[in-house]
Amino acid sequence: MLTRRELLKQAGLAGAAAAIVPAGAVVAPTASTAPSGQAPGAATITREPLEALTAAEADVLEAVCARLIPSDATGPGAAEARAAHYIDRALAGFLAPNRQAYAARPAAIDRHAVKSHGAAFQKLDPDDQDAVLKDVEAGKADGLPAGPSSFFNLVRTHTIQGTFCDPFYGGNANFVGWDLLGYPGVRTIVTPDDQRMGIALKPNHKSAYDYAMFTKATAVNDDGRDEHGHKA
Repeated sequence: MLTRRELLKQAGLAGAAAAIVPAGAVVAPTASTAPSGQAPGAATITREPLEALTAAEADVLEAVCARLIPSDATGPGAAEARAAHYIDRALAGFLAPNRQAYAARPAAIDRHAVKSHGAAFQKLDPDDQDAVLKDVEAGKADGLPAGPSSFFNLVRTHTIQGTFCDPFYGGNANFVGWDLLGYPGVRTIVTPDDQRMGIALKPNHKSAYDYAMFTKATAVNDDGRDEHGHKA
């Protein structure tokens, strides 16, 4: 498994701080939940109303995301960034073709957790959760084969997206992902001083869509579906 540092480096090199394919407007959190495997001292997370996943699927996904990019001494992670919320919303929109994978695979992760460690995935301590995910990545869990197109790689990709995307798409809550990368936010005007070597720009904590020059155009997926999963 990639370390947290490697994940952040990979995300930064890939330009993950930039806006990715739209999945709708940000929904304010309302109902309270907190993943069990959360790092000690991590803030309590509130869960937004689910749009695609069931509560059981979301419970597992929340815990998986929290371990893929965990909260630690260097700062908050995927849980605080609300990567799972990004995934849930996207599955109701432009990631609708992946919905079936998320319907079956979280339950398979849970079964392997119970089989190998005696408890549901979200109830395990972080070390045991990591052990389960290593088995999943290696293809040692029933119903979860390894490989480039594996569910593990799919969730890891979506977790990175949800942690570092423009907050407009439902992840990177409170800009925690951009702050982790040191990305100061979209700038429409850059002064000569801003471009000097060694200058650390103060984060502006603005979505690209806070600027009138960026439009919230409807995105259409390869299968002709818009951000709501409807045929365009």
